[in-house]
Amino acid sequence: MKKDVFRNIAIVTSVFILLLSTMLIINYFQVRDITPLQTEVVETLKSLNDANSENVELQEQIRQLDLLARKAYFVQSGHLKAGIYILLGLIGILMVCLRFYFENTKEIPDKEIDPIDDWLLKSKSRKYINWGIVGLAAVALGFAFFSSPYYKSLTEKSADESAGDFLVETVPNPDDITTDRLPGDELAQADASSEEEVDETTEEVSGETEDAATAAEEEVPVSTVTQNAFRGNTSNGQSSARGIPTSWNLQAGTNILWKAPIQKGGYNSPVINGRNVFFTGADNNTRELYCYDINTGELKWTLEASGIPGSPSTMPRVNEDTGLAASTVATNGNQVCAIFATGDIICADMEGNRLWAKNLGVPDNHYGFASSLLIYGNIVIVQYDNDTSPKLMALSLANGNTVWTKNRTERATWASPMIAYIENKPQLIIMGNPMITAYNPANGEQIWQVSCMSGEVGASACASDGIVFGASENAKLVAINATDGQQLWESNEYLPEVSSPVATKDALFVATSYGVLAVYDAKTGELLVEHDLGVQFYSSPMIVEGKVYLASVEGKVYIFSANKQATLINTIDTGEKIFATPAFTDGKMVIRSNASVYCVAAN
Repeated sequence: MKKDVFRNIAIVTSVFILLLSTMLIINYFQVRDITPLQTEVVETLKSLNDANSENVELQEQIRQLDLLARKAYFVQSGHLKAGIYILLGLIGILMVCLRFYFENTKEIPDKEIDPIDDWLLKSKSRKYINWGIVGLAAVALGFAFFSSPYYKSLTEKSADESAGDFLVETVPNPDDITTDRLPGDELAQADASSEEEVDETTEEVSGETEDAATAAEEEVPVSTVTQNAFRGNTSNGQSSARGIPTSWNLQAGTNILWKAPIQKGGYNSPVINGRNVFFTGADNNTRELYCYDINTGELKWTLEASGIPGSPSTMPRVNEDTGLAASTVATNGNQVCAIFATGDIICADMEGNRLWAKNLGVPDNHYGFASSLLIYGNIVIVQYDNDTSPKLMALSLANGNTVWTKNRTERATWASPMIAYIENKPQLIIMGNPMITAYNPANGEQIWQVSCMSGEVGASACASDGIVFGASENAKLVAINATDGQQLWESNEYLPEVSSPVATKDALFVATSYGVLAVYDAKTGELLVEHDLGVQFYSSPMIVEGKVYLASVEGKVYIFSANKQATLINTIDTGEKIFATPAFTDGKMVIRSNASVYCVAAN
């Protein structure tokens, strides 16, 4: 009886293996000439975008087409993987059934047996059938590999690189980790390639050792993973960087690529695009924008914010914990913008040449202006909340002219704008007092608004899986359904003062100024974990490679698992105070302390 069961399962499994193998082979011939993400179409859209660089609405339409293309790409990839796994599983089942069916079968029985059994036992053709099935399955797996996106990525230029010239954001993966392929990545790669070709030619002509060393240095590959603004490309606390060390020693130099002194003080965070690391510094005499080389730590250039019409002759009064350079810069790989507590905003190219500058008026803010910039398409977004004339502005990256502006009724805040993609559409999320508001970043139109904050709002919002989270120490923690603006839940157990929260689809991480990392269930608001670390947190947590990186004021960097358990993986005592949020790219993390800026990388 058992043999009959194994026989029937083997027959049915063989039929499914034949069908699935045939489908995978057919799939190969259907997709072998299709370029992932339809690169030809992307190139056409790029040309259209370049010809209409000021048309924000057109850029939004192009972005939606890109989102659809990427969805199709990943759906096809997912189906192919599922087919391979099913095929392997069926082969395993077949092998097990045949093993048990022929167990203890040494010769043909003398008694009369079932005709099918007689055929299976007597005929040598069963061997050919088994090997034929296995062979067909192997061929199908081969065709599946050759039609997979992974194989195409080895032989064709990545479609992400082609699309990166004009797209502001790509579709988040299920864990809301952005792909971080943003404008300027390909420009940096093209520049790097040109530099390498020039260096190689120089080496051939001169044959000198010094030229060879220079060429080798500039041949260091440039990652396409960027962190173009405070807490990431959309200021959501997430990075798709890979290969980040979980241990280093700043004093001993272990896993430290380079370390450089700080030129002038500032609480802003570094950002990364291609070979460039940007941040600012200021004192009562000058305000400066810096560009460092991410591979060497060399200061490439400094741009002073001076000679700006309307700039105040005397510095505004600011709190010591805020200073004159608390706002993080924003870049897209072509331009970089910086703003200071004087109301001066400057924009430069990648060589440090000033493109434009203007004064927005000294913000009436009793601690000092601290909101960071954010680039969306061809505009830079400025959250200019203060006690006199609060407003939200979008300035053209080309010339600094106002594209749109929204007057606000909020009081002074220190939070920064972030962009959440809700049902594949961008929402500009602004923390305020008392409102959390969502706007359309293309035109500034309000989408929804929730009155839930109070006091001095310093932490920025975050979003995951269609939910926006906002919190302030003197108010509460709230979760908002971003599709309709309805509040889902609230809590007042652990609240941040300065550090901004970050979330996965399952867990929300909140770091307080009194040293507690609290983990909430993102869907219900249930408090899951409390880590009382006995330190202060001003730096915001970042989720990278399934881990939460969190730096304390005292200079200790904590690494936790980015799940509901929030298991402590490691603690690194750097010995230098840290207020800024680290920036990430593949294999590298840049940390700005009160004394230095340095790059963590495996060595």
